[in-house]
Amino acid sequence: MNNIFKEIGIDDKVFSLGEEAIAKISERFAEIDRMAELNQTKVILAMQKNRVSAACFAGTTGYGYNDLGRETLEKVYADVFHSEAALVRPQITCGTHALTVALSANLLPGDTLYSPVGRPYDTLEEVIGIRPSPCSLAEYGVDYCETDLLPDGSIDFKSIERDVRANPKIKLATIQRSKGYKTRPTLSVTQIGEIIKLIKGINPEIICMVDNCYGEFVEGIEPSDVGADMTVGSLIKNPGGGLAPVGGYICGSEKCVERCAYRLSAPGLGQEVGATLSVTTSLYQGLFMAPTVVAAALKGAIFASACYEKLGFKTFPTSDTDRHDIIQSVELKTPEGLCAFCEGIQAAAPVDSFATPEPWAMPGYDSEVIMAAGTFVQGSSIELSADGPMREPYAVYFQGGLTFPHAKLGILMSIQKMYEKGLVTL
Repeated sequence: MNNIFKEIGIDDKVFSLGEEAIAKISERFAEIDRMAELNQTKVILAMQKNRVSAACFAGTTGYGYNDLGRETLEKVYADVFHSEAALVRPQITCGTHALTVALSANLLPGDTLYSPVGRPYDTLEEVIGIRPSPCSLAEYGVDYCETDLLPDGSIDFKSIERDVRANPKIKLATIQRSKGYKTRPTLSVTQIGEIIKLIKGINPEIICMVDNCYGEFVEGIEPSDVGADMTVGSLIKNPGGGLAPVGGYICGSEKCVERCAYRLSAPGLGQEVGATLSVTTSLYQGLFMAPTVVAAALKGAIFASACYEKLGFKTFPTSDTDRHDIIQSVELKTPEGLCAFCEGIQAAAPVDSFATPEPWAMPGYDSEVIMAAGTFVQGSSIELSADGPMREPYAVYFQGGLTFPHAKLGILMSIQKMYEKGLVTL
């Protein structure tokens, strides 16, 4: 087996480290496979219930009126997420766009947006107006407040109750499931439900929205199962299964989703318009593949954690911790380590493996970011990818892998690059 790894440039010592890590974590893989089977069955049942047929795969042009495939796909998503309605559109360009649509559709001037889990992901800072930007929510008169997490990264329920009671203008609470560029624990669906229950117990009119990016199909339930009014994500992450070429989704109450549709298209038009062109089949097939693709990414994340723990690095979460998203963070401590890790992921890619990642001023971020992603779909982070901000503690955020063998190769290659540069000892 290791002859082919030698051919691609993996040293025997690196290969052996990987095999030792596999031996340590193999029992967890069976648990992940069981969850994939549960979620796969859930998706198939939703497709059968809504009578998905070959006729659904025909795209539309122009206005996109009477698009059977689009309308059926949205019913399938609503059933998979156990929500009243869904908006699933290729016109949504990314996760940040989906979140922006959901926020701007359901907040009006004078309202307050509230985060009970600390500062949101970097790209939302400009959307909200924490960092000034044209067309931010702040520019349209929406205020913002937040409750920090406790020092250990756990939820500060007492402060949430205090802050919600103190501010009657809170209209919408945004709950980010994943850690973003932080080292806090990713929230479980159960924890999200506890936050929603507390907020709704104080004011049932507050809309609770969950940024579900990187979390879909990791557990057997989704935030919409525990009271979220909107569950929002990107199709080029988990639910697109690596096949969706573009798009995003918003699942939730009929009222919230209807407003989102009006914001995405135009008042009075809503969900009636939006041509799907030729992407419909990929959106269906991607959703069908998503549970097993997410399982592969989870195995890769656990493998990455186990390998880097053996090398003495701090990992979040650790290899024996329960998983609630597909992201694996490793504190590499130096800019050289962060760059070497990303070089290894890029070198293992099927696309653009010859490229060398370089830090750059990526739009929406407050510091330079380095990204490695030799993907079939540009920016697809359900495919093997890694990125991180060029700031202390120089943590890398590794995610994706359409297959576990590819994820494994990427991690081994990242170790190989660090070994060659004298950044690790084997």
